[in-house]
Amino acid sequence: MKKENKPMFVTLLLLFFSLLAPSHSIAGAPMDQIRASVDKMQAILKNPQLRSAAKTRDRRDQLRQTISARFDFSEMARRSLGAQWRKLTPKEQEEFVRIYTDLLERAYIDRIESYSDEQFAYVRENLDKNYAEVQSRIVTNKGEEFSLNYKAHLINAEWKVYDVVVENISLVNNYRSQFNRIIANSSYEELVRRMKEKQIEVAGEKK
Repeated sequence: MKKENKPMFVTLLLLFFSLLAPSHSIAGAPMDQIRASVDKMQAILKNPQLRSAAKTRDRRDQLRQTISARFDFSEMARRSLGAQWRKLTPKEQEEFVRIYTDLLERAYIDRIESYSDEQFAYVRENLDKNYAEVQSRIVTNKGEEFSLNYKAHLINAEWKVYDVVVENISLVNNYRSQFNRIIANSSYEELVRRMKEKQIEVAGEKK
């Protein structure tokens, strides 16, 4: 399969496969903090008191809190929207971040809960002042191998992920292309309408 044709769900799937996999490499601060998030998510998923259907909401709420603590969804939303971001009012920016965050968190949680063991290893960690890139590789159960890199920045002593790159395909850039196409062919309002529609659709599936 050509890299440019990889569906977005592959990116989302691999993102949390990597987060839930153990690392045996020497790690710096970004890796250490990601590992702490990994351990917390694993504990949530393995907690027998949270496995029943009756505890689904509690389990997902705890996962959402852990994910939110590690990812900078506001920065991801801003970068994903590109130039259009500067045209929005503060209220519109707040609304977009809220919708964007909700959709991504729901997608990530779906991937986590369907997690199966994958072979994963960190390759290296590149630091440049307040920015870092953690490079890794994943081998799936089907023998497919993918590169996966986290891009993070330092905020108040915490490394917050603002982009994920799978096989040189950026999650943020992918969304930006989709968003820009909708805005160019229709309008920003149409983009928001579609995102809200997707929110309702996904929320309905989880009832």
